[in-house]
Amino acid sequence: MPTARFAATIACILSLLPDTGTTHAQGFPNKPLRIISAEPGGANDFAARLIAQALTGPLGQQVIVDNRQATIGPTVVAKALPDGHTLILTGSPFVIVPLILKEPPYDPVKDFIPITIAVSSPNILVVPASLPVKSVGELIALAKSKPGFLNYGSSSTFGSPRLAGDLFKTMAELDIVIVGYKSTAQAIASLIGGETHLLFASAGSVTAHIKSGRVRALAVTSARPSDLLPGLPTVAASLPGYEYLSSFGMLAPVKTPVAIINRLHKEISQVLSQKELKEKMAYAGLEVIGGPAEDLAARIKADIRSTAKLIKDAGIRPE
Repeated sequence: MPTARFAATIACILSLLPDTGTTHAQGFPNKPLRIISAEPGGANDFAARLIAQALTGPLGQQVIVDNRQATIGPTVVAKALPDGHTLILTGSPFVIVPLILKEPPYDPVKDFIPITIAVSSPNILVVPASLPVKSVGELIALAKSKPGFLNYGSSSTFGSPRLAGDLFKTMAELDIVIVGYKSTAQAIASLIGGETHLLFASAGSVTAHIKSGRVRALAVTSARPSDLLPGLPTVAASLPGYEYLSSFGMLAPVKTPVAIINRLHKEISQVLSQKELKEKMAYAGLEVIGGPAEDLAARIKADIRSTAKLIKDAGIRPE
């Protein structure tokens, strides 16, 4: 066994070695940060830009937003240097992509370290103003009376509009057809023109069209009515058990030092608590969440389980 003098010598040597985690944190950040986000113009992009702008001052470095496709963004972050300078703010595509690709480019649990859930947003079930329904119950009745007649729009195979629609179709046991579009703007334009009959869209993307009367809002996809959309019922009120909520979480590459993760969590949490930022998020239909990293880790695992089941029930085959 080691002698007391030997143990004391080892302890002295260890005390002289640098604390790499603390050292990394003290020198962080030493260059501009990059937040990977989804396509420009969506809720993910909007939230990322507000957070990036608010973080620039506290971190003392420019924080830029880098828009990438759903299959590419997480892969870029997973392969980035784990020094805290490359992050991702991402929503449902983050867990969907690995579940529907035969050769997933990343693992949402093993390749990332959660920082915090930034914001969440219920989708809104909207229909054209010309469609003769004013409630979810009436929409379901119409769909059942005309099997295969109604269709629903989707802006992406990997996005929440697709899965929210698939869940609605599966739970209500409806024969409705999906129509894919390259962007949210195209899906909304098609809905306004009456080419599609229903769409699950983010509040920020359709609020103006609801106010103008071009589309009719029927319900929100959250389990409870949303304070962001007062007076609008839930889908679950007509279809018990239905819930689809989009959450956007901030993550870093795996092996990023704990001290840096803690610094990022602290700074991001502080900007999320700002009244002005909350108001801007709310205007776009986003609710600030925040909270410990453990909440995001649990949410990701729960989303993987529920999304895998939904994909199976909806008959979506790996690509």
